[in-house]
Amino acid sequence: MKAAELFDLAGRVALVTGASSGLGLRFAEVLAANGAAVVLVARRAERLAAAQERIAAAGGRALAVPADVTDRAAMARAFAQAEKVFGTVTILVSNAGIAAAGRAVNMPEEDWRRVTAIDLDAVFFWAQEAARRMLEAKAQGAIVNIASILGLSAAKGVIAYAAAKAGVIQLTKGLAVELGSKGIRVNAIAPGFIPTDMNKGYLLSDLGKGMVRDIPLGRFGAPEDLDGALLLLASDAGRYITGTTLVVDGGQVVAIRG
Repeated sequence: MKAAELFDLAGRVALVTGASSGLGLRFAEVLAANGAAVVLVARRAERLAAAQERIAAAGGRALAVPADVTDRAAMARAFAQAEKVFGTVTILVSNAGIAAAGRAVNMPEEDWRRVTAIDLDAVFFWAQEAARRMLEAKAQGAIVNIASILGLSAAKGVIAYAAAKAGVIQLTKGLAVELGSKGIRVNAIAPGFIPTDMNKGYLLSDLGKGMVRDIPLGRFGAPEDLDGALLLLASDAGRYITGTTLVVDGGQVVAIRG
């Protein structure tokens, strides 16, 4: 089989959270470019509309659905709209996430709750909803959760984010065990440090640039460095892969652990 056929997503319907910018937008564009109809979910309606137009201009199919991932009613509406326009969602990419910087002893409860609500709780509830609808439609599919190397190692000042991403990794394993027999694969991608709107101020500072010394490939990542991992886990190329977390970090975690 040719690679183009192996990674082909024609006939699939993908839903990407946090799709208005950054990695989420990149994921949506890559899925659309490889044949999937893509539902874009995020809070910023204007950016979502622009993302939809951008994908359409490139020849893809996209639907913008403004929604807060912590709003369960909005979640149900997003899936319902997807089904009305494109059909059952068979690829879910849970990408929406936030971070709150600060040391553990000084972290306000509201910061902890806000980070875990978006970065962990929402990942579960969106996967739960996607799986329920796939089962009802008797459709097989793939769920790809976006974790982080901070879920695999410790760092100062990001305890809520790191704990939530570690939870995503374990959640991925549990869902994979429960849903595998139903034809639903569940995997995660743990990116290394990639400059985005959320972190580029720090990563591009002198302090952040010093982190490059810990990366064997000698640079921070770029959004396109995740294209291959995403397509592998979302397509038939990864049809026997489930319950895994694919680390894409330039070798940083390996270097730290030795």
